[in-house]
Amino acid sequence: MILADYHTHTAFSDDSESTPESMAERAVALGLKTLCITDHMDYLYPEKYAPTRFVFDADKYFAKLTALKEIYEDRLELCIGVELGLRNEPALKEACADYYRKLCAHYPFDFIIGSTHVLEDLDPYYPEYWETHSKSQGMRAYYESILENIGIYDMFQVYGHLDYLVRYLPQESDSWCRQTDYCFSDYEELISEILKKLIASGRGIEVNTSGTQKYGLPFAHPHPKVLKLYKNLGGEIITIGSDAHHPKYMAGGFASTRELLLSLGFSYYTVYRKREPVFLPL
Repeated sequence: MILADYHTHTAFSDDSESTPESMAERAVALGLKTLCITDHMDYLYPEKYAPTRFVFDADKYFAKLTALKEIYEDRLELCIGVELGLRNEPALKEACADYYRKLCAHYPFDFIIGSTHVLEDLDPYYPEYWETHSKSQGMRAYYESILENIGIYDMFQVYGHLDYLVRYLPQESDSWCRQTDYCFSDYEELISEILKKLIASGRGIEVNTSGTQKYGLPFAHPHPKVLKLYKNLGGEIITIGSDAHHPKYMAGGFASTRELLLSLGFSYYTVYRKREPVFLPL
């Protein structure tokens, strides 16, 4: 069984109103053994989207979660993580990487997710991005940014939700990447390079169940074809996360995720403590 949720958010993230206590209570109620809270830190998030900033006070974050660890120590292992928003724009990438290196050197995060949320100073969540990009241009730019970010940022353990962008494709494109057959073949070579680079650097990927549980997709992130390719390339590190911003989504789809991973030949999943991997049986 999968008894650890390694991608969750609380009100320390600008897109969540959930208290850390509510997330911990839900984890206990579900019978989870471990919960990792990974709130958003998107340094240099575009000012045009203010007041959303996606940054938090790390001192307050650690004070709150460290106190919560003690409260729940007999019922739940609470790990402190972070989801870093990685940027590859020439004018931003050095400053962003420097900020994250200092942040992660100073604070004892158990687990760090690297994710791409912004491209060309645009958040693809908003239609503005798709007004200037075709679906294929937008997806290719997204994967190219991931490939570059793996080389720029050395502090994260797994790359988050590898085909995240399909959540936000314009409505008229629903029949495209949101179908069961996916658009994998259009980007297989690029995705393969991403996976090879992660494996070579000792890092992994996550299965993010929000695709099915929140966004109405017929697959979790990434698509099973990506997971199969990862397995065939020798990938072993896979964390499991719901990407829950509300307690009701926590651990959603974990049973079907377990069956999928077993069918693809995986026999264990990964948790992190003090940024060191621990492999647990599926």
